[in-house]
Amino acid sequence: MMVGVVWERCLLPPPLYKLPSLINFRVNVQGKFAPYKFASSNQNSREKHQRKDKLKMESVKELAIRCFEMLCPGADDDYHAIARRLGLMEPDYAAQRAEAAALKAAEAEAAASAARWDEADHAAAHDGLQAFALGLNKRLCDLNAGRSHNLAFSPLSVYVALSLGAAGARGRTLEELLAILGAPSPDLLAGHVCALAEQALADRSQRGGPRISFACGVWHDTTMPLRSAYRHVATESYKAVTRAVNFLDKPEEARQQINAWIAASTNNLIPSILSPGTLCHRTTLLLANAIYFKGKWNKRFNKGRTKAGKFHRLDDTSVYSPFMRGIGDHRIACHDGFKVLQLRYEQGRPLSGPIYSMCVFLPDARDGLWWLTGKIASDPDFLLKHLPTSDVEVGDFRLPKFKVNFRMTMNNILRDMGLKVAFEPGKADMSGMADDGAGLALQDVIHQAVIEVNEEGSEAAAATVMTCMFACSRDPAVDFVADHPFAFFVIEEVSRAILFAGHVVDPTIK
Repeated sequence: MMVGVVWERCLLPPPLYKLPSLINFRVNVQGKFAPYKFASSNQNSREKHQRKDKLKMESVKELAIRCFEMLCPGADDDYHAIARRLGLMEPDYAAQRAEAAALKAAEAEAAASAARWDEADHAAAHDGLQAFALGLNKRLCDLNAGRSHNLAFSPLSVYVALSLGAAGARGRTLEELLAILGAPSPDLLAGHVCALAEQALADRSQRGGPRISFACGVWHDTTMPLRSAYRHVATESYKAVTRAVNFLDKPEEARQQINAWIAASTNNLIPSILSPGTLCHRTTLLLANAIYFKGKWNKRFNKGRTKAGKFHRLDDTSVYSPFMRGIGDHRIACHDGFKVLQLRYEQGRPLSGPIYSMCVFLPDARDGLWWLTGKIASDPDFLLKHLPTSDVEVGDFRLPKFKVNFRMTMNNILRDMGLKVAFEPGKADMSGMADDGAGLALQDVIHQAVIEVNEEGSEAAAATVMTCMFACSRDPAVDFVADHPFAFFVIEEVSRAILFAGHVVDPTIK
């Protein structure tokens, strides 16, 4: 004898409506099942069936679970979990506690792993970043020598982008990346970047300090999914977003999406880094990093004292530029052949956090910029060794306002630094990123940066994209008159990371 089954407020798959009419259920408003009544077409036996309403609820639950097993094959491997979600069974608190314990154990292991990253590792990572930053600065200065162009770039942004690539590189490609980044392993690079992102590059605007943004992204073609291990490193250590896009058929749409992400990550200081035609159907993967910084001087300049003055260029000509003028005390160090000015930004609370400053290295000679950049590059610790240690009273103090925009494809620079195999299709090995990554090679490494310095403070942004294609007592007053070319660095003093670097040969060039 077969009777239809009644289901009320039931969220069960359609196959259950074909259940042989053994039992009727009614569901209360909360979604929980309750035995309603046994049904029969024989009215004479209704009372007999009604007496069976006194069956234990556990028997009904067991029957329901067996129905799931018979009529919903493949719906869920754990039929008891389905029953719990629908209110047929009590929650499995033991399983929940086990899951929580497993999560806690994973967090403890992560903390222990971070603790194992000892001082020697910190020192090695710092030295590698410092050497890379100053070496890259020297090569860009040499390239710019003899030209009347200003320079601004972020060594840290380029370093992070290359490190993100190293996480998926293998063989000689990985060896070359580790060599130019000065790191013994990709794990050390990932740990270093993670520490910088969580400490030196953490936003402090809500606590009265600089506004800082740090972001990484990985875009891959829909036909080439990322390996789960690489995705984990990218998202956890590099704080990266990962997106699948259609490079093959819609490269222009992907370009616009990536440019929008760069613009949002740099507060629109870099509205577009990828020009039309940069991406094509051969593009398969793109890695990106973006950094934004905006800080106010700890001691701000009086706009009313800003006046135009003569700035002497390297070719013995001069231009008039607005100079900020200072009085009182400033952090200045005098060395053989050059001076160093350190302008600190408002730190915010707590005072034990990162310390940001702009350091201006001014050669005594008007044409001494290239000599000074050579000395800075000669020792990874040169910059830090020559920072001021105290305030001095200033006499004539002038520093020009300036804004520098810079954009460059860095392929040749990186090749000169030793990154060669990564650019060679057929030899490059990015197999750690995706199953077909062994056929990937670097296509372009594009870097763009902008920095503006005025009486209030500084605002700067940088972005790097890597495209891959398949195949107490007073000292005497000190003058600091930056009326000729100088170098500058924006640094975080605790981690000793160089966020931005560059030089100014003509402050009137935007």
